[in-house]
Amino acid sequence: MMRFTSCLRAMLVAGVCAAAGHAMASPETIGSVDTVFKLVGPDHKIVVEAYDDPQVKGVTCYVSRAKTGGIKGGLGLAEDRSEASIACVQVGPITIEKPIKQQDEVFSERTSLLFKRLRVVRMVDTSRHALVYMTYSDRVIEGSPQNSVTAVPVPAAVQIPVR
Repeated sequence: MMRFTSCLRAMLVAGVCAAAGHAMASPETIGSVDTVFKLVGPDHKIVVEAYDDPQVKGVTCYVSRAKTGGIKGGLGLAEDRSEASIACVQVGPITIEKPIKQQDEVFSERTSLLFKRLRVVRMVDTSRHALVYMTYSDRVIEGSPQNSVTAVPVPAAVQIPVR
């Protein structure tokens, strides 16, 4: 009974964490490629997902990352690798309706059942009139220094209100 209760508690915590991260932004899957064939369960793959910046209209970030397959991956129990790549681009007129923070997490997605997340942080480079986006992976105990960065120049006519 004790084992069942702790397992149930872990699943509840995972659900709450997933719901909290999901409220930030829902990615749109653009596509994927298989990297390793798995006889049982889904193949290992690299997925490309698009995230629209919720506070900066006209900017979309494309993140590519590894997704672990196999039985554990199919059940959502595998831990995905920490490597990810990001490219953010202007896809329409850039508008910023409310002041944004100098540095703010704009996307977060779970990459293991409980402890690991893929994060995208937006930073404002006021001297170059640009938005800088960085992706990295972290864990509750120890994160990874692997990261990827991209920048989107903001047209001079557009104010970047920073709070």
